[in-house]
Amino acid sequence: MSNKPTIHISEVGPRDGLQSVKATMPTADKCCWISALAVAGLREIEVGSFVPAHVLPQMADVAEVVRHAITLPGLTVMALVPNRRGAQAALAAGVHKLTLPVSASEAHSLANVRKAREQMVAELRDVIALRNERAPGVPVEVGLSTAFGCTLQGAVTEDDVIRLALACVQAGVDEVGLSDTTGMANPAQVKRLFTRLRAELGARAGAAHMHNTRGLGLANCLAAFDVGVRSFDSSLGGLGGCPYAPGASGNVVTEDLVFMFEAMGVSTGVDMSKLISAREPLNAGLPGEPVYGMTPEAGLPKGWVQAPLSV
Repeated sequence: MSNKPTIHISEVGPRDGLQSVKATMPTADKCCWISALAVAGLREIEVGSFVPAHVLPQMADVAEVVRHAITLPGLTVMALVPNRRGAQAALAAGVHKLTLPVSASEAHSLANVRKAREQMVAELRDVIALRNERAPGVPVEVGLSTAFGCTLQGAVTEDDVIRLALACVQAGVDEVGLSDTTGMANPAQVKRLFTRLRAELGARAGAAHMHNTRGLGLANCLAAFDVGVRSFDSSLGGLGGCPYAPGASGNVVTEDLVFMFEAMGVSTGVDMSKLISAREPLNAGLPGEPVYGMTPEAGLPKGWVQAPLSV
């Protein structure tokens, strides 16, 4: 048994990434990409969102993608659902985990899901009731969008974030994380807000979902790690953003995140070489789409050997 610290990485590229680009990746390519991510050792993948096809045509095949993903051994298949109807479809397709978009900013909430924050908490209660009735073993998580600032509203107070996180827990969710949807966070702010979240929610405090819009994505992940966060969202090739938050580009690059932690002696369970190879089906399915990442561009350092992956 290894005494190395370990972290959990949730790959969000097939949902957060693909919904943010104009082109639609063919279903076969999506399935090939998700398989490559699983082979690299990623154990949780957000494979799509159950929203109406006219809203996000990129997600029209989500049920088919889920049907493929749930055949991959050892993989937790997660999907985003905006409401009870989406949750119903996701559970029918066989997802292992649901995530809901609740925004800390009222302006972003209205733009993103056309509902006020309190209405989304009510929607959350409906989804929890459905989960309890249909699939009690399926966890429900919330990543609080725009927790560190909003391009539409501006500043979002930390008290608002914590209040909303508590409301989500009271509604019955299993976990609440914090999302820097607009890439406005800085490491001091991340430490402060995650420290408060963990003090208030304990074991229900969830993942750090950071964007690299202003180049601080990895620094913010490290700041979250330093105050005890052990779960992180990221996207292969840095694909993604938010179509309802102007200027919100760039999820943290999975390859750079894995490299940083592995180089620090923190186990991710992900094979670095296989992870870089997973860019090939991404590039094949979205030819010409820009992908990012310093580690894949520079290559692994000479003599760099990844420690054995813990099982």
